[in-house]
Amino acid sequence: MSDDVRKYHQSGTRGTWVQTERAGHEAWAQLIHHAPRAAQLLHVLVANMDERGALVASQATLSKLTGVSVATTKRALAELIKGQWIQTIRIGGERGGTLAYVVNSRIAWADSRENLKLARFSARVLISSEDQADIGGAPLQPVPALAPGELQLPAGEGNKPPAQESLDGMLPDLPSQPNPAPQ
Repeated sequence: MSDDVRKYHQSGTRGTWVQTERAGHEAWAQLIHHAPRAAQLLHVLVANMDERGALVASQATLSKLTGVSVATTKRALAELIKGQWIQTIRIGGERGGTLAYVVNSRIAWADSRENLKLARFSARVLISSEDQADIGGAPLQPVPALAPGELQLPAGEGNKPPAQESLDGMLPDLPSQPNPAPQ
């Protein structure tokens, strides 16, 4: 893998293996002869798919991973769809939507064969930072978080809480003023 391609490949917490059948390998060899860019793209899809064989990625990201133009990637995808190597699932509308690519499970899979019969759909999403528009503006407000072993230390007057009074037997996790005795 070249350094340009390697910088786009992000290994995640997915499994490290996929399976194929011999017939799939033989057909893949014929695809390499007939449509080498499609065969190359299929390898990238299989290497990045989730356990259900799905991947969401832009065509620009796929073209960067394969080192070819977006037009070549589109032709390779069309070849893979026509040959039933993959199928696409539209996410959102035609304008502004994207595609999930699902590898034919008779070619490659990354989970037990029994689990392939399930109707659950999930996908690995692969995004290139170069495809993101700089939206500008202020950064998102960070949410305070406690690390294990840390305690909350409230300070200052603070705002009156918008919540109901404490329930009998339930203590709040922050130090608070005791409820006034009923009169």
